[in-house]
Amino acid sequence: MPTFDPAPQAEPLRAQAFGGIEVFDASEHNLAHVDVFIPRDCIVAFTGVSGSGKSSLAFGTIYAEAQRRFLESVTPYARRLMDQIGAPRVGDITGLPPAVALQQARGHTSARSSVGTLTHISNVLRMLFSRVGTYPLGAPVLDSNAFSSNTPEGGCPACHGLGRTHDVDIDALVPDPSRSIRGGAVAAWPGAWLGKNYRDILDTLGIDVDRPWSELPEDQREWILTTDEQPTVTVSPVRDPGKMVRDYQGTFSSARTYVLHTFATTKSATQRAKVTRYLVSRPCSACNGKRLRPEALAVRFAGLDIADATDLSLADLAAVLDAVVASHESAASDATDRASAALVDNLLGRLEGLTELGLGYLSLSRSTTTLSPGELQRLRLATQLQSGLFGVLYVLDEPSAGLHPADTEALVAAVRRLRAAGNSVFVIEHNLDVVRAADWIVDVGPGAGEHGGRVLYSGTVDGLAHVPESVTRRYLFGTPESCPEPGRPGRWIELAGITMHNLRDLTVRIPLGVLTAVTGVSGSGKSTLVSRVLTDVVAQHLGVDSEAGTDAGADEADDSTVVLADERENDTGPTVVAAHGLGHVTRLVRVDQAPIGRTPRSNLATYTGLFDVIRRLFAANPVARERGYNPGRFSFNVRGGRCEECEGAGSITIGMLFLPEASAPCPACAGARYNAETLEILVDDRTIADVLAMTVDDARAFLSHVPAAAKSLDMLVEVGLGYLRLGQSATTLSGGEAQRVKLASELQRIRSGHTLYVLDEPTTGLHPADVDRLMTVLRRLVAAGNTVVLVEHDMPVIASADWMIDLGPGGGDNGGRIIASGPPTVVAETAGSATAAYLARHLAV
Repeated sequence: MPTFDPAPQAEPLRAQAFGGIEVFDASEHNLAHVDVFIPRDCIVAFTGVSGSGKSSLAFGTIYAEAQRRFLESVTPYARRLMDQIGAPRVGDITGLPPAVALQQARGHTSARSSVGTLTHISNVLRMLFSRVGTYPLGAPVLDSNAFSSNTPEGGCPACHGLGRTHDVDIDALVPDPSRSIRGGAVAAWPGAWLGKNYRDILDTLGIDVDRPWSELPEDQREWILTTDEQPTVTVSPVRDPGKMVRDYQGTFSSARTYVLHTFATTKSATQRAKVTRYLVSRPCSACNGKRLRPEALAVRFAGLDIADATDLSLADLAAVLDAVVASHESAASDATDRASAALVDNLLGRLEGLTELGLGYLSLSRSTTTLSPGELQRLRLATQLQSGLFGVLYVLDEPSAGLHPADTEALVAAVRRLRAAGNSVFVIEHNLDVVRAADWIVDVGPGAGEHGGRVLYSGTVDGLAHVPESVTRRYLFGTPESCPEPGRPGRWIELAGITMHNLRDLTVRIPLGVLTAVTGVSGSGKSTLVSRVLTDVVAQHLGVDSEAGTDAGADEADDSTVVLADERENDTGPTVVAAHGLGHVTRLVRVDQAPIGRTPRSNLATYTGLFDVIRRLFAANPVARERGYNPGRFSFNVRGGRCEECEGAGSITIGMLFLPEASAPCPACAGARYNAETLEILVDDRTIADVLAMTVDDARAFLSHVPAAAKSLDMLVEVGLGYLRLGQSATTLSGGEAQRVKLASELQRIRSGHTLYVLDEPTTGLHPADVDRLMTVLRRLVAAGNTVVLVEHDMPVIASADWMIDLGPGGGDNGGRIIASGPPTVVAETAGSATAAYLARHLAV
């Protein structure tokens, strides 16, 4: 980056003709008693390195206070039903309008939530079919609810409106017929006690559990696997000699019953994944996968039934409706035609907002569980564009996340429409193109955590060039560094016959020993190719779980055929992939942005293993040894050392009847989580609660003499997470932070060569300075002989890759093809690539 001449900080512009929001003494999280003026009716970008405090200012303070003031105006009962952030730590905020937050959040877990239901477009479409659809002769007019698969009136009774039925693959229940029941012939049954229970019941019923399965009578085999009977018998189990075991009443379930019941009721992802292996999922034969009753499917509009309409991409659905408008322009006097025109216009307006934001490749039937956080946020943004509100403050959390530069231009246009309608738009953003499009910038920093929390500048964007302390300034106004010389691929993985989602009979070659960026517009098939096909093919070859990094005794064979499980949304059947070159990969590591823990008791220290090291350190204290304290004493999750008043949570929740629940620090331990006796044990004058409250940077110095902790802490600092606290709850980490924690954990075990690292948009949520640190780490992995494959939209990262695979040319059905493959300089010259122009522009700088 170039060196700037020292210049005085630009004086922030004060209120112009419009008013502004003034924040006084904000101290939420790491904010250092901030005072700041921010104008209204503008696009305002909040910038700063990860952890600097920009989200604490925009969301944790400004939006939280707007929400608090709104909730004071509603009844206590209604307030109790709403998600609440809590009152922020701020002196005062003036000029604050009503606010709406559009945050990065995962979709609903319900399979019934879709793009159509989330955007409410399905409601309008159902009304269109109900009122102006073409009915069979003599058929009664249906209410709009009859066109919804989520209602009893509309949902197919055979599949309950899900469109698919699940049944057990009987042949898969017993993979090895040479085994006996005692030897585990029925693989679908659980291990441990319940599996032994079924075996003992069969033994009691007179079935030979020691005889090979293939030699049992056919009627016995069929009964064991498929009966709906559930007999209860008195079991006298045979256990080890000398071990007392009492008789008990045992109830039998067939393998089929057990699998279906577990799949329907279990909350364990591991259990569900296990029984899914024995299920066959297929479109419902009653409705042909369309989810609705025959009466609703018999109604047509523009030649389509409603299921066909919702399966079209949004862009194609808009084209169908445009054709309807064109054909009815001359017949608007008829009441039916007028109703049709009004509903079609409403639909076209909503669809236009979605396609403008680069979501035209989605369909109304697409489940929200399959959408990325960025796609979900843009769906909500499109809904707001249709709301017609003005005078509202919109707070957006990285709206460009997961967007190709071509889609980012459409996003900026949509945000400007919100501003033009008389609203204020605050965006927390790292994408420099979005920042440059803002009217105002609030830069927070200069560093992260305790080294940040100050507003370095609040003013027009060009004024930031005169703020030497700003890290953002260097990237916004500096000249990009030249890209390294691309590495030369040596060996390759070749995958052929890929047919999944919008990938159709695709063949791809992925180089080994280099860093490869997979690019393309949103919906072009990048994540399907990398995060689904590549990882699953390699995982099956290695015999490991594709969700984790695991060593394996790999098959050294180069060629293999891998069958990928049929997905619920893939009606083409199982994907069969012919693979070559897999013998050169001995380990797979997938580093995604999924949470590292699902409860507040999971934290940075527990995930990385640092907590074990810290507990052993305290247990080795002479006073602890004298008292007989073992490492378990220093866990806040078990009885003994924890505070029993709050059970180690550090806080207590107070029920308020019709008011929302309130949380407060535990009065017994004051939030320390441990009882007084445990806190009497000190290491270098620090209690274990003090150590958990340390930042990674502070802990690095404190534990520098402990080799087992030093390397882990060094890696966390190296990926830019020195500002996090060891005891910080895993549920408070962003997706980008969780991904870097996983990467740091993997770097502790780094070894030379033959590991495939797969990352899905690793730069999401990262400031350009943090991206530089991340790329340094990834380059180290490649230098050690490993392979890195990442899905990415960030042009500086893509330009510095050794190899590119560009998918497209568009999204959805218009994508799924390889447009270009090669070094970035080659792809930048490829005609027909949506990425090429932006890449060429970056390489030319």
